[in-house]
Amino acid sequence: MDNLLRLFCFVDDFCKDFMPEFEKNRLEMGLKKHRKPCCLSASEIMTILIYFHQIRFRDFKTYYTRYVQKHLDKEFRHLVSYNRFVELMPSILLPLCFFVHLQQKTETGIYFIDVTPIDVCHVKRANSNKVFRGIAQKGKSSMGWFFGFKLHIVINDRGELMAYKVTTGNTDDRIPVEKMTKDLQGKLFGDRGYISQKLFDTLYQKGLQLITKIKKNMKNKLMLLFDKLLLRKRAIIESVNDQLKNISQIEHSRHRSVNNFMVNLMSGLAAYCLQPQKPSLHLKTEFLMA
Repeated sequence: MDNLLRLFCFVDDFCKDFMPEFEKNRLEMGLKKHRKPCCLSASEIMTILIYFHQIRFRDFKTYYTRYVQKHLDKEFRHLVSYNRFVELMPSILLPLCFFVHLQQKTETGIYFIDVTPIDVCHVKRANSNKVFRGIAQKGKSSMGWFFGFKLHIVINDRGELMAYKVTTGNTDDRIPVEKMTKDLQGKLFGDRGYISQKLFDTLYQKGLQLITKIKKNMKNKLMLLFDKLLLRKRAIIESVNDQLKNISQIEHSRHRSVNNFMVNLMSGLAAYCLQPQKPSLHLKTEFLMA
């Protein structure tokens, strides 16, 4: 329970600063509170969602009905029914986005970029999917065709999440790169899907060098040994994607609304950001600055 208590205190400190400003801005924009009065606070809802991804349950309904309601009723004294909790989830989507954005990130000058598909159903059932009709799209990855979205992430050599973006499954991997890396400088390592002279020039003018492997029909170019070694370590971002999918459970095919799909994704990213140990290359600062 110590981990749960630490998580709640951390989330509650964030909500105490964020939620008053959030509600104030909503009132200034002429927007009313979009949820019915509830005994559960925003920090409690966020804590329950993030904790689900931390203790590695496979199914949220089982987690809430058989674990939270039966074993955490003393920690959360005003628990609501499962159906009511699902109704409340969209209300903390924006706070979750800000929470993930404000997590620790260090500009080390060494970054890795990759994209992973997020399936919302089997590609053969795409035409019968009503929840994501007109939103999700078919796309193709190295593993074949899928129906859903793409999660683009940028991490540093310590495994910290620097930037993320969700796009439809048919979006070119190179399109979100410029916005995701607008504040970064140094070296950016990606796979062959990011090869583009225009993108390279745009990033280079801002102080960020894009480094990828070359295709078979391209002329070989000289590369610094340091860059070549780091390019071989690009598998670190594959480890992050694997943890997001298989530990943080950001992907499943049981969503019944688009908002709750995003809440599940963001709470999974939040759980990853709060991990005490992340995949890391363990590079020394002196070595990076050399």
